[in-house]
Amino acid sequence: MDKVIATAGEAVADIGDGASLAVGGFGLCGVPETLIRAVHDRGPGGLRLVSNNCGVDGRGLGILLAAGRVARVTASYVGENKEFARQYLAGELEVELIPQGTLAERLRAGGVGVPAFYTPAGVGTQIADGGLPWRHDALGEVAVASPRRETRLFDGREYVLEPAITCDFALVHAARGDRHGNLVFRRSAANFNPLAAMAGRVTVAEVEELVEPGELDPDQVHLPGVFVQRVVALTAEQAADKPVERRTVTGPAPERTPR
Repeated sequence: MDKVIATAGEAVADIGDGASLAVGGFGLCGVPETLIRAVHDRGPGGLRLVSNNCGVDGRGLGILLAAGRVARVTASYVGENKEFARQYLAGELEVELIPQGTLAERLRAGGVGVPAFYTPAGVGTQIADGGLPWRHDALGEVAVASPRRETRLFDGREYVLEPAITCDFALVHAARGDRHGNLVFRRSAANFNPLAAMAGRVTVAEVEELVEPGELDPDQVHLPGVFVQRVVALTAEQAADKPVERRTVTGPAPERTPR
């Protein structure tokens, strides 16, 4: 039952070329930075990533992207990474864009064994009709387009069929975790981390605080250990590495001129 692995490098050592990875985080919040860097150091290529977004230049999944290790990205938002845009428009990267709620449910469905589900999101758009450019060629023409989805009427309303997502591995970040793999996520880091963890056949969790079994209040556990195969305890320095995607500074209110 002890799922603790000594180092991040050991925990991701069997991630090879062409592997699919479900990765937690939203923007740069709750991103498993240490595990991502360990994958980068190991050197696999042709990776197929499933995540809400692909990080930013130089942080998060942007590290793997800049190194040319990524072949395909399934995401709901990709607007903060210039290298991502360059690779996509140059035909170096295949991209499947999915409505955010649909992506969340596809990951959850994969984790609980539901093969597909119907949703109204995307009906009447290229999500359902097909034709979204997944990959361009060197001339900028569409080389691979999204397929048409099956649709069906329920109570007079049209729905589109979406397949579940499962991946070879999942990488997630948690605030606390025990040796059995039970995880607690802190605030906004509870975004896509639980869903990504559920969708991985092998899930690796980096935790800021490792505790012994029984120390976590069962009512506070956000993800049970049945979904987690490996746990890596972060150092204090690694746990404190929490970049902010955009900093906004608010100064004092301006003085009003009496009338």
